[in-house]
Amino acid sequence: MSETTGGGFIRRMFANDIPTDLAEGRVLELAEIYALDAVSDDERAMIDDYIKDAPEGPEFLERVRQARETLAVSFAPEEEPPAALFDNIMDRITKDAVAQTDAEPVAPAAAAPAVDDLAAARAKREERQRTGGARRWIVGAAAAAVIALGGIGVGAYVSAQNDPVNQVLQAQDVQKQSAAVPGGGTATISASSAKDSFVVLMDGVAPAPDGKVYQLWTLPKDGSAPVPQGTMDAQTLSKPAVVKGLSSASSVAITVEPTGGSTAPTTPPVLVVALNA
Repeated sequence: MSETTGGGFIRRMFANDIPTDLAEGRVLELAEIYALDAVSDDERAMIDDYIKDAPEGPEFLERVRQARETLAVSFAPEEEPPAALFDNIMDRITKDAVAQTDAEPVAPAAAAPAVDDLAAARAKREERQRTGGARRWIVGAAAAAVIALGGIGVGAYVSAQNDPVNQVLQAQDVQKQSAAVPGGGTATISASSAKDSFVVLMDGVAPAPDGKVYQLWTLPKDGSAPVPQGTMDAQTLSKPAVVKGLSSASSVAITVEPTGGSTAPTTPPVLVVALNA
């Protein structure tokens, strides 16, 4: 994050509080700011020196790691952010801060010296608490800004990168072939040697008769018995099915089996498609 965006804003707003936080043992509150690189070199050195021997050092480092991992999986630099995104976030932060300030009760204008001292101490403590709360809120907003600037949310990232179906469909070496299914519709096989997997997607295929399901099989290259790879009923027929073990299979076959599937084919295949692995 550059000095002109979220990191710079947080650094300018809270830089003077870091020595106080360290002196009062609030180093854990600095973990997210540290992870966002929203501290100066001198402040980073102060924090590093503090956590070296501090009992909360391991917890601090773990929080830094978690914050960085959250940002890492959410950042996609190839996407251009909307031009006004950061200005909108900063505007919302400013309005929230103003609203919070307006809601604070106004202290009496005159008070005895002892009362003044007590009120000043209380005000200082409340100011530290408000600053800590504001810091956590703005760090959260800054993290959200990084995610938004990436143009992709955590859920979308997980779906695109960790879903086995998408891993095959988005593989650089994916090869697709379609075959007509007797009775109507097609079966499309998308295979990736790099992922050692293939995806079967049925399109426009009528469900199997009542009490029956379609069952997938791989036919091993060594000529051994077909290997069951799951069933497709009326609810799952239109959903992609991923099968691992492409390198050891010569073909994929589909049969009609009793509900629940079979350990070995009980009917001739309705479709056999050769695999290129």
